[in-house]
Amino acid sequence: MTLPVSTATEPPAEEPPALPAPWDAIVPVLQDVGWRALQVAIIVIAALLIAIILRAVIRRVVDRIVSGAKNRARVDDTQALERSPVAQVRVVQRTRTLGSILQNIVGVTIIVVALLLIVSVINPNILGSLTLLTAAIGAGLGFGAQNIVKDVLNGIFIVAEDQVGIGDVVDLGLATGIVEYVSVRVTHVRDVNGTLWYVRNGEITRIGNLSQGWSRIIVDVGVPVDSDIDEVEHALQDAAAGLAKDPKWRSRIVDRPEIWGLEAVTGETLVLRVVIRTRAHSKDDVAKELRVRLKRATDDLDLGVTTISSVRLEGHDGAHRVRGANPPKTKPTPVPIATERPVWRPKLRPKRSRDTPPASGNTPPAGNAAPPEADA
Repeated sequence: MTLPVSTATEPPAEEPPALPAPWDAIVPVLQDVGWRALQVAIIVIAALLIAIILRAVIRRVVDRIVSGAKNRARVDDTQALERSPVAQVRVVQRTRTLGSILQNIVGVTIIVVALLLIVSVINPNILGSLTLLTAAIGAGLGFGAQNIVKDVLNGIFIVAEDQVGIGDVVDLGLATGIVEYVSVRVTHVRDVNGTLWYVRNGEITRIGNLSQGWSRIIVDVGVPVDSDIDEVEHALQDAAAGLAKDPKWRSRIVDRPEIWGLEAVTGETLVLRVVIRTRAHSKDDVAKELRVRLKRATDDLDLGVTTISSVRLEGHDGAHRVRGANPPKTKPTPVPIATERPVWRPKLRPKRSRDTPPASGNTPPAGNAAPPEADA
């Protein structure tokens, strides 16, 4: 007996519903966009971290140099460096200027590199396709970029050679005032009226820095023509010397006062010139006090009407009197003193006997012949 064979088939397993056709194209795009966005975010975060770290390092180096200069000068304030025996103010100003420029360079460099990396992540082929376009744009902007390159190069040399620092009082020709900010392309100068001037470094052809080293106060004192010149000069010298010895002012004066003598004679006035060298930033304050003391000295002499005015020499006068009335002296070079005057004496030839032939083969003159020696 045979069993009946069942011809029924098992129902097939249910398959997951297929995604609609649009999702098949959207999901890979979303995955690609998400991956690229993640890469861009990583680049941005890395750039920010690098910028923060480099800025912190630069700031720390600047602070250490500034603190070292203050410690060597034994002062707490940067402005007090000028009144200290060890003037480190130029080190502080130059360090701060270089620090600000380095921060700008670091920021610009990181931004450019980050943008290039982001563009390469978004479209790896875009840089290659833009090669010809960028070459054409570079050739077109080459002439216009000459000024930018000139500004940048000139700014780097200005700071590297310590021509200008933040806080200096400068005369750039285009603007005169105090330097508030120095970048690789532009220098910010604020004048006495409060106007802030933006001077391109490429346009600076000369720099007059009034804050480096020392300054010179030149004051002309006009007295009546019948005054005793020696007496007036002595009174002016005492007044200026008293200012230089005053504990309040002596730290701002770097050299003893000088009287350059009679500078001019007008119809009814004799003009005498008083000169003092001071620290750069203390010139105006010392000049005011000097004029006050000179006025009191002339009042004590009862000279009548006098004139006192500060003078700024320029042109030929400035070049002619740049060293002042007393030029610097150097140590004399020691020269050995001879005990007796040297006398020239002719060199005598050694005498030869008659039997000895001369070395040259010629017969010597008769006057040089030696007398014959006697036989033993």
